[in-house]
Amino acid sequence: MSKEMAIEVAQLTKKFGDFTAVEQVSFQIPQGEIFGLLGPNGAGKTTTIRMLCGILVPTAGEARVMGYDVARHAENVKKNIGYMSQKFALYNDLTVLENLDFYANLYDVPRKKLGGRLAELIGMAGLHGHEKQLASDLSGAWRQRLALACAIVHEPPMLFLDEPTAGVDPVSRREFWEMIYRLAGQGVSVLATTHYMDEAEFCNEIGMMYRSRLIALSDPDSLRESMQGTLFELDCKEPGRAEAVLKNLPIVQDVAVHGVLLHARVESEKQKTALEKALNSNNIAVERIERVLPSLEDVFVSLIETENRRQVRVNIE
Repeated sequence: MSKEMAIEVAQLTKKFGDFTAVEQVSFQIPQGEIFGLLGPNGAGKTTTIRMLCGILVPTAGEARVMGYDVARHAENVKKNIGYMSQKFALYNDLTVLENLDFYANLYDVPRKKLGGRLAELIGMAGLHGHEKQLASDLSGAWRQRLALACAIVHEPPMLFLDEPTAGVDPVSRREFWEMIYRLAGQGVSVLATTHYMDEAEFCNEIGMMYRSRLIALSDPDSLRESMQGTLFELDCKEPGRAEAVLKNLPIVQDVAVHGVLLHARVESEKQKTALEKALNSNNIAVERIERVLPSLEDVFVSLIETENRRQVRVNIE
């Protein structure tokens, strides 16, 4: 493993009996970069992160974290990482400061530097004035900040975040990611799992997982540029019914509802008229239709449709 890589994963696989939770996943994370592992619930993200943390033993393949093999040197891996789970492993009957002190002792932070380190974390997480407040009394966003502070109390070079912003409001999510960005700027490597596509914009590279497999791996801009065809945004009545109509149209490669709007991907811009005609013939009025640049959500929908078609072909054969 080169010194520049915080993580190297090759053909990593995890099976539970006959069920394959993670299938031959491979990727690398350079030191000081943020890697986003995106995908719906059940895609295999959490299982992947638990193998990399040394919690689960891989069935096949290999992975190294900060130079240590996760299967053979799990204890060394655990000493060099911070791990923040989606359930925020905090002690509700302890105060903010007591939680930090507990984790500092757990990670053997030297007593002589403990005071300074805790003060630094309180400042980083914006927890001034909350030091004596019980964790159980904190809002979701403040609990999130405290959980991050606890995860990095021992200044690990590698940080794992498993769905860290689930259930947190959009403003707090953005503020949280700004903290992560600052940590990466200090040289900390980050792997974060999420199903929020907008959070991918904070990542240097993205791995998109679906049904246990990594179906895309690149930076956000490259993923958007790789999407084939022409994407139209439609403002029409009854978007749910409109989606069903367009799904049955042979020229439509994939279609998805985005709020009150509809995104449909076709092969050519010339097929715009055919979209309008199909909806009008089903008594669905189209108020606006225009070509738009794809978002990461559009890319992911397109990749899922491609993967589903591939699975259908495999099953038929």
